[in-house]
Amino acid sequence: MILAIANQKGGVGKTTTAINLAAAMASKGLKTLLVDLDPQANSSLTFLEPGSVGRNVYDALADDEVSLEEVTYKVPGIDCLWVAPSSISLAKIEAKLIGEIDSYYRLQDRLAPLRGDYEYIVIDTPPALGIITVNALVAASHLLIPIQSSYFALEGTDDLLETVDKIKARANPELQILGAVLTLFDKRTLLSRDIRKQVRAVFGDKLFATTISKSVRLEESPAYRESIFTYAPKSSGAFEYYKLSEEILSRV
Repeated sequence: MILAIANQKGGVGKTTTAINLAAAMASKGLKTLLVDLDPQANSSLTFLEPGSVGRNVYDALADDEVSLEEVTYKVPGIDCLWVAPSSISLAKIEAKLIGEIDSYYRLQDRLAPLRGDYEYIVIDTPPALGIITVNALVAASHLLIPIQSSYFALEGTDDLLETVDKIKARANPELQILGAVLTLFDKRTLLSRDIRKQVRAVFGDKLFATTISKSVRLEESPAYRESIFTYAPKSSGAFEYYKLSEEILSRV
């Protein structure tokens, strides 16, 4: 399974979801690769010391002589988890690939030799619908859409779903929307409950039953280079991401 986590809106919890789902899958003994396609590299920095990383995903996408395996690193202290890290240089990839005949297929081609090596591949994407995110959608078997519980929650979702339809029509007919998950959810507020109804109206039974609550622990854990499962294993965030991973496994 190759799971892309995408939403062109920023601040919806894509990276938090990528980090903790990858850690949850690994904790179940499932060999997992986290591919960081966000130039901010927050997923990478959560699991790897900056000094320990040489070449990164940019090198694999930009240079035909560099394989993705060469830029993949084992996460210290976590069995079954590997990371293909990003860096700020990935921001240049759009200009590098523009006009290239295979520009949307680079990641798919690089992942092909690794698909049999990992049971789960999780892709973190940037908050934009450019070449990087399209590469993730072309390479993925499934899409998870995190949606923030805010007034403008569904803003831009139409564009994302339209892009998915175009990709399914030609580049990747196998792509499936696995579901949408509500993040930064506060069940005490009427607004969050209203947002949930709105999202359910769009996604129906594709909306996951699990919601991810607002959590200081979730915000803190990347700063300590840990997933929520090692930083605060008894927190609501750890419980909810574990539940979400179980729900994902039940759908595939």
